[in-house]
Amino acid sequence: MPVTRIATLLRDGQPGENVTVKGWVRTRRDSKNSFSFIELNDGSCMKNLQIVVDGAIPDYETSIRLVTTGASISVEGVLKESPGKGQRVEVHAVSLAVLGTADSTTFPLQKKGHSLEFLREIAHLRPRTNTFSAVARVRNCISRSIHNFFQSRGFLYINTPIITTSDCEGAGEMFQVTTLDLARIAKIQTEIDWKQDFFGKPASLTVSGQLEAEIYATSIGDCYTFGPTFRAENSNTTRHLAEFWMVEPEMPFYELTDNMDLAEAFIKAMINDVLEQCPEDMEFFNQRIDTTVLAKLENIRSNSFERLPYTDAIEILKNCGRKFDYAIEWGGDLQTEHERYLTEEHFRKPVILFNYPRTLKPFYMRCNDDGRTVRAMDVLVPGVGEIIGGSQREERLDVLTERIRECGMNPEDYWWYIDLRKYGTVPHSGFGLGLERAVLLITGMTNIRDVIPFPRTPGHAEF
Repeated sequence: MPVTRIATLLRDGQPGENVTVKGWVRTRRDSKNSFSFIELNDGSCMKNLQIVVDGAIPDYETSIRLVTTGASISVEGVLKESPGKGQRVEVHAVSLAVLGTADSTTFPLQKKGHSLEFLREIAHLRPRTNTFSAVARVRNCISRSIHNFFQSRGFLYINTPIITTSDCEGAGEMFQVTTLDLARIAKIQTEIDWKQDFFGKPASLTVSGQLEAEIYATSIGDCYTFGPTFRAENSNTTRHLAEFWMVEPEMPFYELTDNMDLAEAFIKAMINDVLEQCPEDMEFFNQRIDTTVLAKLENIRSNSFERLPYTDAIEILKNCGRKFDYAIEWGGDLQTEHERYLTEEHFRKPVILFNYPRTLKPFYMRCNDDGRTVRAMDVLVPGVGEIIGGSQREERLDVLTERIRECGMNPEDYWWYIDLRKYGTVPHSGFGLGLERAVLLITGMTNIRDVIPFPRTPGHAEF
């Protein structure tokens, strides 16, 4: 008999159906009359399915002793109306088989209420908790929403390289990829001959697929890439990971305002999809994680995003009367506390800042005529701060070449990128959204390590 997921049974199952369910035991309690009640979960939804096991079924005494919290079981039975509160149906078992036991003396999820810090130490088991199974389902919904959003608008999904010899951000915080025995080289020579390496030059894990996505945008039209990216930044904050997922659309013939319109519609679409498709999980987050998360998401999807030049934002922050930990000066990067003040207190809705100082931004952003700023944009949302960063790209050959030099880089290393400006250049724009930042926003979780299945941070690459 085919296995039916618990979410399907709780939603659509009809009394009288013969069903087979499989999953992991949350709890078991026994009555004095040779009956047992098992709470079973298979990860398809938040709720458990109650299994009623009559002591008269075959091998009851042998099997039921092995049914402990964490054990996996297979149950065949009949779906019946449940007399208990909070559950429409339950399964009355005809047969029960234990697929895998769980030692009740060592299984670490015996009790409820474990801290998130503790659960990070057992990342291989934390998806069995309500919190992390809900995060996984919402993350899946967001990922599906991302693809649906762009596919429905005719964007082409492309796969950009994970290994690259270009530094998109120019920050140099990249993980090196090599086949050379660096320990041996360090003993016998002072310099590395990169011509002996696999790619014949230094290579790294990518920090962004943007530059390669521009190749396709300026050849076949609107496109997006969605994949893992890497930053070798030695940071242990609640907002940084060494490995994370980015979605990066690139659009030819888009000006900065077009970019802003797309970014706003994109964020609202993700929120709408999650609220419609994951109501049970979102109610859990609103009750257990952040009691304001549903109101915050409703605020975002029901308001037009404020659009504000960086220079105006600096003036607001300098004159607001608030004492910040980080000083406010034109030409300085905004910190999370500044971004959250603008979104949560001053405007009380999302804000798109644009026209940043050119000294703050990478070489590929289009320079404004004032000589001081570039057509960059950051989308700021309440509770998180920056969630999207983007820009209109520099399409002018001479300006781009000069900007590469200005940023201390060699134009020869970007010859192919420069070629795009030689042969049929066009105005174009794009942005990047970190998937984990989106999951933080939508779930109300506060630590980015808790919204990715296997966090990679300094000193931690286990699981």
